[in-house]
Amino acid sequence: MRVLIASAPHADTFGYSMPPPGLLRLGGALEAAGHETHLEDLAFRQAGGSLGEGDQIFTEAAELLAAQGPMDMLGLSVMGATLPAALLIAQHYRTLEPSTPIVLGGPGATGIDAAILERFEAIDVVVRGEAECTLPNMLRRMAEGRDLVGVAGITRRDETGRVIVEADRPQIKDLNELPAPAWHLVAPLSAYKEITGENEGLVPIDSGRGCSYDCSFCTIGRYWSRRSRCLPPGRLVDEILQATSFAGARQAYLCHDLFGANRAGALDFCAQMEQRGGGVPWECRARVDHLDLEILLAMSAAGCYRVLLGIESADSSVRRANNKGTKDDLDPLKVLDACAEANITPILSFILGLPGEDSAALAMSLDMASDAALRAGVNLSFHLVNPQPGCELGESFAGKTQRIDDIPPDMAVGAGESPLERDLIDTHPDLFSTWHQLPHSDQRLRRLAKIAKKLPVLLQRYPRCFALMRKHLEMDSLALFWAWRGTERSFAGFVRSQGDPLLDDVLAWEEAQIRQAQEPEGISPTASTKDRPPVPRGEVLRVNHDLASLGPQCLEPAAVPTHILVQRAPGALTSTRTLKVTSDIARVLETLTGEHTMSQLESEHPGLEKTIQQLAAAGLVTQNSA
Repeated sequence: MRVLIASAPHADTFGYSMPPPGLLRLGGALEAAGHETHLEDLAFRQAGGSLGEGDQIFTEAAELLAAQGPMDMLGLSVMGATLPAALLIAQHYRTLEPSTPIVLGGPGATGIDAAILERFEAIDVVVRGEAECTLPNMLRRMAEGRDLVGVAGITRRDETGRVIVEADRPQIKDLNELPAPAWHLVAPLSAYKEITGENEGLVPIDSGRGCSYDCSFCTIGRYWSRRSRCLPPGRLVDEILQATSFAGARQAYLCHDLFGANRAGALDFCAQMEQRGGGVPWECRARVDHLDLEILLAMSAAGCYRVLLGIESADSSVRRANNKGTKDDLDPLKVLDACAEANITPILSFILGLPGEDSAALAMSLDMASDAALRAGVNLSFHLVNPQPGCELGESFAGKTQRIDDIPPDMAVGAGESPLERDLIDTHPDLFSTWHQLPHSDQRLRRLAKIAKKLPVLLQRYPRCFALMRKHLEMDSLALFWAWRGTERSFAGFVRSQGDPLLDDVLAWEEAQIRQAQEPEGISPTASTKDRPPVPRGEVLRVNHDLASLGPQCLEPAAVPTHILVQRAPGALTSTRTLKVTSDIARVLETLTGEHTMSQLESEHPGLEKTIQQLAAAGLVTQNSA
């Protein structure tokens, strides 16, 4: 049979910078079953500008799909964020191809499959769970002219229009049975990178499925029946090496949420990846309680450079109230220190406004984020929870949630913004609560949204200043944030207004780090050429405190006049480094302004050229290309 599968459009840059891994796998399964398979990544099409804007996207997408000719089935894959767009596309496609069955699948239909069929005539079938077995079975029935009665894993209509929920299909026990992803069905990876303009070259790997936990804010555990399965280690290495061999690929992104849950399998994968991977870099997602120094060192040796960790809340009672399943005495900061030792960048994710979170619990989470930011290279991500259908919060707050226009939902970038989508969302709030917030007061939600937007950036730019301001003003992070916002000054201006010499030194240091982090990479120190002397590789500062002793606890450093050189230093954990230099070296570096030739400098400072050569060898100066 001739089959077309497509992912619904959205404008989340992270999402459309990579092909959809689930559809790549499904495409392989359909081809293995003997079907002529076509795949359209509509997010990629939207990013390339071929679908227009606003409501035009849906008609253009439907016309693009119909232009591929008559199909025996159209399958649309959805997340919660892209469900409205998919339904609008299905309606337009139905007018163009009235006889083609339209099937919906993906996590966006979790828990609302029957309601979708009851309200949207354009959808004929919803596939629940894994489609690699369900769709081929369904297509075989269709090819034989048989009905779909008894096809496990689907929700359908009978001949009278009544919605029938067939039995669940058992999950695939051994993911080694899955077909290889059908990379040939999508545009070359280099085309994805050309559209986004990003340099990371991430390539997605369907590395495992499911989650054995049931966090209140997440649908994944329920979508996969609270079961977690991993691709066998050797097979995973094979797929990583294949995918990263494509033009434009640099790093692999392992899409499974629970790396390390199967510890033995994770260590086996790391050992094989270290042996066979040839240094291919990769990143993953994990829980803090699945990681320790042993496994992090193994991950690093195997090429892991970044890991996303869901903290959610620093308050154990909030985690407990939302079924996070972590121990009350969990200390994520110890895992962050282990990440630093293993040279892996952690991304910490916090959810603000969870049930059970009062101001004290929120302040505790923000304090943890502030403490975490003092570790080199830690990235922070704050979110507001959206009670999606199919998760516990979606069920317990059904009919009580609210949509606020200027607070965009989490993980729905570029979706739900057109007039037709908004009308659909407002008409069916129970189906589209992905765009809703929990029933806090309007003021509290706006304050949380402002914290989520502003504070992570602030903590990553000025982590030491923020921590020292907490001590200086004797405030927790929540109170300090609002004290700053109340001044209507920049944060740097707020720090300078304190008139504290240590704060002034640390602010100058962090501002130099920000400037140096923006310097281009790849400059190599050289000796002077054509009488043009080198310039300092970095920025020289004179400070009145020994900032090297300002560790994660923000202890008071010694008041010792010191010269430091802040440099751009590419690396997994930090983009800058700070070196203490003697006053003599500082004077030499300050002499190299680029305004004089080497001959002029040597005539004024005999012996300077030899000193500069030594500094160049030490990486303290670099050739001026001006």
